[in-house]
Amino acid sequence: MSGPERLRETPSAICDYDAAIVGASLAGCTAAILLARAGARVALVEQRPDAAAFKRICSHFIQSSAVPTLERLGLLGAIEEAGGLRVHARAWTRWGWIEASTESCVPRGVNLRRELLDPMIRRKAAETPGVELILGHTAHALIHDGDDIRGVEVRERGGRSRRLRARLVVGADGRGSRVAKLAWVATRTIDHGRFFYAAYFEGPSLVGAPDGSAWFLDPDWAAALPTDNGLTLYAAMPTKKRQDEFRRDPIPALVSYVAALPDAPPILASRMVGRAVAKIDIPNVVHAPTAPGLALVGDAALATDPLWAVGCGWALQSGEWLADSVARALLGAEPLQRALQRYSRRHSRGLDGHAAMIHDYTTGRKFNAIERALFSCAARDERLTLTFTAMATRNITPTRALTAALPRVATLSARESIARRVGIRSRRTHVENI
Repeated sequence: MSGPERLRETPSAICDYDAAIVGASLAGCTAAILLARAGARVALVEQRPDAAAFKRICSHFIQSSAVPTLERLGLLGAIEEAGGLRVHARAWTRWGWIEASTESCVPRGVNLRRELLDPMIRRKAAETPGVELILGHTAHALIHDGDDIRGVEVRERGGRSRRLRARLVVGADGRGSRVAKLAWVATRTIDHGRFFYAAYFEGPSLVGAPDGSAWFLDPDWAAALPTDNGLTLYAAMPTKKRQDEFRRDPIPALVSYVAALPDAPPILASRMVGRAVAKIDIPNVVHAPTAPGLALVGDAALATDPLWAVGCGWALQSGEWLADSVARALLGAEPLQRALQRYSRRHSRGLDGHAAMIHDYTTGRKFNAIERALFSCAARDERLTLTFTAMATRNITPTRALTAALPRVATLSARESIARRVGIRSRRTHVENI
């Protein structure tokens, strides 16, 4: 690569920062806070000039696997004070509802709109000693020392540039990561067979509230997620066969779609607040999470299907994993490349299994045989409900979940098969006796 996107520095160039993080949303702010607490000097760059800016196309749900990260950041109490809800999720299937009991050992997740959460975590980062928040700047080029990345050049909208020399550059700039493109990291894209429409409504409470509800209509999907200030996010993710219907008149289409759900939530008695959001093309994007002198976190590393509401949680967790992996290296205690390899392994161990299952379902297909068996049994068996919930909230890996669940599914299926055969014989005997 040549030209303005690849800037050369001499090996003796002094670093102004230990880390330059591009993107001051959930992942970038998490990494910045934890690295600075460990003693690193951090430049935190955000392309939007407003510190109160927030991500608009998001389900806002934070899976409970990321709640320990919020606690470590010191944000959980502030989230609850702002009206954030501690919730489980329940899932409708044609076999019945899958919902953990209130005494479930699976931790509760968090629901708070990004309009409140993003400024909160950005403010927390800006107030952390060692973090310099740089608003209104966009990554323009990476600075290289040989094959290693040693900083980033950022530009204001007016064209003025600033070079941020750093031992580590972190891309936390989302699904279409500019940093990943500049670094030419390996990329894989998986097309999506569904599309997304959603809006906030105020009105009557849902059954099961404050817990969220999702409808697996096989293959279409919908959700109703209560959040702060008495609002509920109603979301639709049909397959692309219904795309024209929503494009013609999005709001009536969303309302009628949700109102037609089995055990429908009270959207017809509710009033929409603000604007609807839509995303027609939402491919899964997988980037190699590291390169020499570079790491990617959040959606910049792995952007997956919003149907499973993992994006916020994985942003927080990957930011934490990176900080824990590289903090000592940035302070000179070990080689940075070794620390980056550790982060790459941690990222892979935590997310690859979940991502593989998510991407397989992304196509818009119907349930396969294993999924039908798991969903149908989980709707009727408390033990399987807990296993299903623990995996869906990303507290256990799919491998661990299936290892625990499949023998139970096989046992239940065998019992039901025997019961059906016995019932058939009994009815035949009764008929013959008549």
